[in-house]
Amino acid sequence: MNNTKRSGENILFVAWAASIIAMLGSLYFSEIKQYEPCMLCWYQRIIMYPFTIILGIAIIRKDYWISFYTMILSAIGAFISTYHYLIQKVSFFSEHTLACGRVPCTGQYINVFGFITIPFLALTAFVIIFICSYMVWTRSKEVAA
Repeated sequence: MNNTKRSGENILFVAWAASIIAMLGSLYFSEIKQYEPCMLCWYQRIIMYPFTIILGIAIIRKDYWISFYTMILSAIGAFISTYHYLIQKVSFFSEHTLACGRVPCTGQYINVFGFITIPFLALTAFVIIFICSYMVWTRSKEVAA
């Protein structure tokens, strides 16, 4: 049982580290590189930034049940990131999307290897957080049973 709690703590730490890296990366792009975020980027930030606090507190308090909520929020964030990525990479979506605001959501400030864009990086972080949250949640249910 002690190993289960310790592994849950480590998995939560991985999720927290992913959220910190994602937050610092987005701040780097906007504040240092001066890339202005589009509307969908802001929505992704609105979901990602609280993870740094929520998961940090969960690690300190050893609150593994928070993983249920982080799992739901990361799934929503992953959905937004996927939609944003499709707008950037699939012509059908870019042609049939509504206006995104002052900065177009189709803009690609970075495009590494032809597929790594900022929404792809956010999607990666959301998927890591979701998987970690799911693992902690299932282990918490096993310990409670």
